[in-house]
Amino acid sequence: MKPIWIVGLGALVAIGLASSLFVLKSRAARAGTFEDYGVLPAFTLTNQRAEPFGTAQLEGKVWIANFIFTRCPTVCPLLTQKMAQVQERTASAGERVQLVSFSVDPDYDQPPVLQAYAQKHHADPARWTFLTGKPEALKKVIVDGLKQMMGREGPADDLNGIFHGTHFVLVDQHQHIRGYYRSEDPDVLERLSADALSLSQAVSSE
Repeated sequence: MKPIWIVGLGALVAIGLASSLFVLKSRAARAGTFEDYGVLPAFTLTNQRAEPFGTAQLEGKVWIANFIFTRCPTVCPLLTQKMAQVQERTASAGERVQLVSFSVDPDYDQPPVLQAYAQKHHADPARWTFLTGKPEALKKVIVDGLKQMMGREGPADDLNGIFHGTHFVLVDQHQHIRGYYRSEDPDVLERLSADALSLSQAVSSE
């Protein structure tokens, strides 16, 4: 029978090795192997300044998408607050990391409405863009391209009938979709911001 101190030492070594492996795996994840969910087709919509904006302006930059509408009575205010926090957490990357909020209520969310909404939430105009456009064009980008829900059920005046995806989507500098992040996850801000910053390092080295 082995002395207790040897057994205890063995346990400590095992714990130490497990901890080291966890740290190495965490570092590897941060350094970066990302999934590739395909290339986003080229698009052009309209931003809050009534200017054309799309993949041409985002080429060479890492960007994060979310989906909101300004009259939303439910989840959108929280999604916008979280995007504002991502703006702060990724500030060190400057314009290499862009934020893009797609409106799913384009008939109402015209550029002046989006501009007021952007100002209300202290969006940096150099980094955070709000997009609108024709419903068909938005659906092509959001549903077909980014693989998120968008639609309306019930009467036109029922805001609760407007539905959309609540994930954040991470896109790299070559328009490859690299991650989907559940907005309700408690660590979503940390993971999303860290991954965006990690991808942005590749931008700075190209």
